[in-house]
Amino acid sequence: MTRTTPVVPHTGPVFTLAQARHLVATLRPRVDELIRLRADLAELRVDLADHGVSALGGLAEVKALEARLHVVVDEFHQHDIAVKGIAPVLLDFPGERDGRAVLWCWLEGDTDIRWYHRVECGFAGRRPV
Repeated sequence: MTRTTPVVPHTGPVFTLAQARHLVATLRPRVDELIRLRADLAELRVDLADHGVSALGGLAEVKALEARLHVVVDEFHQHDIAVKGIAPVLLDFPGERDGRAVLWCWLEGDTDIRWYHRVECGFAGRRPV
């Protein structure tokens, strides 16, 4: 099957696998914060919907958690990391492998970047590094 739609190569920085792995380790505190914020926000929303009150606060705290969550996601974007999901956290780092544009893929729960996928294949095309 011939591909008719060209894939646009990365337009920003391209990370080596080592650089992407280093960045994951460096930004791990931000990932942990994102996970905590996500959990607090989910719990707060459920409490407010079910009972109208929560030990975590009210609507002002919802807005504050949402704002903080956006700040953390923006921090990843400033490093040219694509945040593909927050539940679970899924991060993609533009890279190259065998002359092809790929994304080094880190999924919440992974201890390291152990997967990649071609840009045009998406998550379903993940392969071990």
